Amino acid sequence: MMARLNSSLHNALCLLKPFNTLLTTKPFSPRNSFRFSKRLASSPRRALHSTSTLESHENGETFVLTTPLYYVNAPPHMGSAYTTIAADSVARFQRLLGKKVIFITGTDEHGEKIATSAAANGRNPADHCDLISQSYRTLWKELDIAYDKFVRTTDPKHEAIVKEFYARVFANGDIYTADYEGLYCVNCEEYKDEKELLENSCCPVHQMPCVARKEDNYFFALSKYQKQLEEVLSQNPLSVQPSYRLNEVQSWIKSGLRDFSISRTLVDWGIPVPDDDKQTIYVWFDALLGYISALTEDNGQKNQDTAVSLGWPASLHLIGKDILRFHAVYWPAMLMSDGLSLPKMVFGHGFLTKDGMKMGKSLGNTLEPFELVQKFGPDAVRYFFIREVEFGNNGDYSEDRFVKIVNAHLANTIGNLLNRTLGLLKKNCESTLAVDSTIAAEGIPLKDTVEKLVEKAKTNYESLSSSTACEAVLEIGNAGNSYMDQSAPWMLFKQGGVSAEAAAMDLVIILEVMRIIAVVLSPVAPCLSFEDIFTAWLGDTKWGGLKGGQVMAQANPVFTRIELSAEEKKVKDSNKKGKAKVKVEKPQAVAEA
Repeated sequence: MMARLNSSLHNALCLLKPFNTLLTTKPFSPRNSFRFSKRLASSPRRALHSTSTLESHENGETFVLTTPLYYVNAPPHMGSAYTTIAADSVARFQRLLGKKVIFITGTDEHGEKIATSAAANGRNPADHCDLISQSYRTLWKELDIAYDKFVRTTDPKHEAIVKEFYARVFANGDIYTADYEGLYCVNCEEYKDEKELLENSCCPVHQMPCVARKEDNYFFALSKYQKQLEEVLSQNPLSVQPSYRLNEVQSWIKSGLRDFSISRTLVDWGIPVPDDDKQTIYVWFDALLGYISALTEDNGQKNQDTAVSLGWPASLHLIGKDILRFHAVYWPAMLMSDGLSLPKMVFGHGFLTKDGMKMGKSLGNTLEPFELVQKFGPDAVRYFFIREVEFGNNGDYSEDRFVKIVNAHLANTIGNLLNRTLGLLKKNCESTLAVDSTIAAEGIPLKDTVEKLVEKAKTNYESLSSSTACEAVLEIGNAGNSYMDQSAPWMLFKQGGVSAEAAAMDLVIILEVMRIIAVVLSPVAPCLSFEDIFTAWLGDTKWGGLKGGQVMAQANPVFTRIELSAEEKKVKDSNKKGKAKVKVEKPQAVAEA
């Protein structure tokens, strides 16, 4: 069995807490972490050092971000987990800046594919949705996802918002009836333009043939908003990111927008069209409104104006690139029709592969998120995918790479530095800090180096370059290790006198570095920052959090390295020998709403 890293993370940071408060430490839980995050948002003293953002919070600035509402035809996969981990890291960083954050996630539960999946599993659609939606909540808890709102499109409050929105758009003259005949992808729940299909009328996303259908549907006048969409993207190029996603969207719009069907006659499992119970509302026209309905309070009014007043527009929609068209073309046009503000940014990230190949059950190489987090712990999983996948691009998982990265960065660079520092502190200083960290660092270049790297990490977090932010944190760890090796406090303690006093101050400096690492890395690895560990002295990333006279905990093995068992090594070697050499450039995508 491989060691779980999260328990080691807990032990590691416990060692940085004054010893006399450890006796009352409660077991860690994601709920405790979430309460801490909320407290961070309201406490300038604990916010990541940034005057401008703290002032914004005092003026009531709200940062609203969303994941897709995940389709419940099947349990969550690693692609869904990746999007949500990334979104959670953004939310946690924004809270550190002192902003009020509303982090929205949830499940999309209507449509033909849901009804088919439910029937295939011997369930009715409602029971199926309850089961799969709960599996998402369970996984988010395992991954320490601190969301604020979890919306389900089967919620009555959501249905009320959808019907009200539909009525407003209809009253604006943007909904009409017409016959439609075309090729339909059941998995995408979308009619496809023939020019975008592969051979044999196959959907380019799902690699399955589309079916010919003819229906009398309600249509949304998307073409009416072509010019407005072009102008919005021209005037606000940051509204779709990365830049190559913006280019894709502009290309789609310039090629000519066509009105799209927003109802289905052959789908019973959905929200009925107002005044026409023979049709249900198209799943995308329904699900996108979850970003607004999620804002309503459970005990408050369930109408659109109230929901909008509680946080709209969204600051960031974080999505997979396969659903970019819905979020960057259909959704803004729908909002324009109703006179609502547009989201400030839609960010489309890439896909995940495994060992350089697309993942699929037929290939026997799926990556199950539940198994991964149970095997390695949430912080290891979160750190690997954020550190190793450049946000926006495709990313690859291999177990070898996973183990090497986690061991090298978390166990060796950070964990070993903390452990040996605390060991020296116990042996030579009775685990007591000699002076304040501010005094210890006077005239020491390391302090300036750390502060510059903190600013580098902050800048990259803000630009959604979380991988580069992690690199900056690792640089802080490397700087701390270099300082330890160069100052060699173990030698100075042996010399005694003034040399020993200098060594004691060196240990305070290193522990201050570790405290700052814990704060800056907390959006990625939240176990490093939970409330019970940092009570009374977390502060912000500005140097000076540790005070002389604090008694630190005893040193114990921390950040346990991940080791393969003999059986696991044997299985892995066998898989390597039998693995196909062929690589597939485009990974299999799963449509998400």
